[in-house]
Amino acid sequence: MYDFIKAIILGIVEGLTEFLPVSSTGHMILVGDLLNFEGEAADTFKIVIQLGAVMAVLVLYWSRYMGILKDMLAFKFKTPGKLNALHLIVAMIPALIVYLVFKDFIKDVLFGPGPVLIGLVIGGILMIIASRVKRKVTAENTDDITYKQALGIGLFQCFALWPGFSRSGSTISGGLLLGTSQKAAADFTFIISVPVMFGATILDMYDSREHLNSDSLLLFLIGFIAAFVVAMIAVVTFLNLIKRLKLEWFALYRFVLAAVFYFLVMR
Repeated sequence: MYDFIKAIILGIVEGLTEFLPVSSTGHMILVGDLLNFEGEAADTFKIVIQLGAVMAVLVLYWSRYMGILKDMLAFKFKTPGKLNALHLIVAMIPALIVYLVFKDFIKDVLFGPGPVLIGLVIGGILMIIASRVKRKVTAENTDDITYKQALGIGLFQCFALWPGFSRSGSTISGGLLLGTSQKAAADFTFIISVPVMFGATILDMYDSREHLNSDSLLLFLIGFIAAFVVAMIAVVTFLNLIKRLKLEWFALYRFVLAAVFYFLVMR
């Protein structure tokens, strides 16, 4: 029963933090340590529940994805004045290349308390800079985003491969620095998250397939459902908050989390 409670707690944490600019990895490591939920099986569990969060965004943006897919089937990969498949492709390529080249280094070196703590702090500083630097807004919504801006956001997404930086924090910051509105940057971040995270999660699940067995199936399913439901609520809530709150508030939270992380995990 205690393992099921752990699964629900971790599923809630994943759902709440995966798409907020606060680093889900930092939260998962911190909470996993506090719950004494660690090891290879625990790492596989965290991969599975991440897929639950991804599926939540797929549901919320279903009509947008279907529109892009419809254009793709009609061989319309580049539609002027409209978010299309080419935007997603150019935004995904940089992080995909970096991940494939440095995959082992990222997992062996960066997935530790020290690097995560550094990522939390530096990522927070990036968000403050992005929030304060004044740029002319040229993209009020996702349909206004240019291919150049999409590529630039994709380059910022590479920072997210460092655990603690936060994928949404990196890409939203990049969008602001490149001239998108905060709302457009957040929407674009969520839209590109599905193909990026779905692909990465499937690859990680394949690498950890020996831990995917019938004994742990119920535990994984509970965590998956918890992450899915909470992520749907979190994304909608964040999109409403992003209209009123600057990234600086999330950066402040990251600094507090880094302090908690240091005293509870690293000392």
